[in-house]
Amino acid sequence: MNAASESLVDRKQHVDTKSSNVCLEIHELSLHFGATQVLDNVNLRVHEGETVAILGESGCGKTSLLRIVAGLLVRTSGSVRLSGKSIDSLEASKRGIVYLDQDALMFEHLTVYENIAFALRIAKRPSAEIDSKVQQMLRAVQLEDHATKRTWQLSGGQKQRVAFARAILASPRVLLLDEPFCSLDCRNRAIMQQLFLDLRQRYLITCLFVTHDVKEAIVVGNRFATMSGGILKQYPTSLAFVEDETTGAAAERAFWAEQGQIL
Repeated sequence: MNAASESLVDRKQHVDTKSSNVCLEIHELSLHFGATQVLDNVNLRVHEGETVAILGESGCGKTSLLRIVAGLLVRTSGSVRLSGKSIDSLEASKRGIVYLDQDALMFEHLTVYENIAFALRIAKRPSAEIDSKVQQMLRAVQLEDHATKRTWQLSGGQKQRVAFARAILASPRVLLLDEPFCSLDCRNRAIMQQLFLDLRQRYLITCLFVTHDVKEAIVVGNRFATMSGGILKQYPTSLAFVEDETTGAAAERAFWAEQGQIL
């Protein structure tokens, strides 16, 4: 992308929140560990097909927020709803939510093909349907030549592709991403960011994506929030996020403009 290119922020595709339904609603969510307040009255609505990127430093509460939504951590107060229905009492496996982080957990005894097919086999889908969807997904994540490999034969970036493919074929109501690319080198990180964008658009996935990297937030999100000290701040537009000096987004754009790129 050269300096004459259109700004990524300016060309963001936004979900029409007036016409789309609210998929995920987090209401007055708080979390305390003893005297330590981890989350402080967090409120957030995520519409269907939307990716909200949450930017924040390590220890600010991002991961705790995702783990509560996923059912892996018990909140102190507040509620989480999917399509208007409370899921607070549901165990993690029954929420229809998939949680991914930087550790692409694989079934080491299964091939790449079988790892991707796992959710479909659990759902007892017909064999022909499973093969069709897995083959399609292998092409989408550019792993068709690696289908018969064991996961220990893959690079870190390839493992993340398998994890994404498996998560998407599980048809999650919400996909939670906890800094999934932070362990990758710059080249593979950029590749995975673009792959995420392609798959999100193709499968119309609703996502919460947390990161401490400003550029990554700008790239993957179509709506933005920041978290600091357990307090979530939302931005009504991409421009508002960039123009807030506390986010560091303006400085990030200036740096990449000097390199001949525009965010």
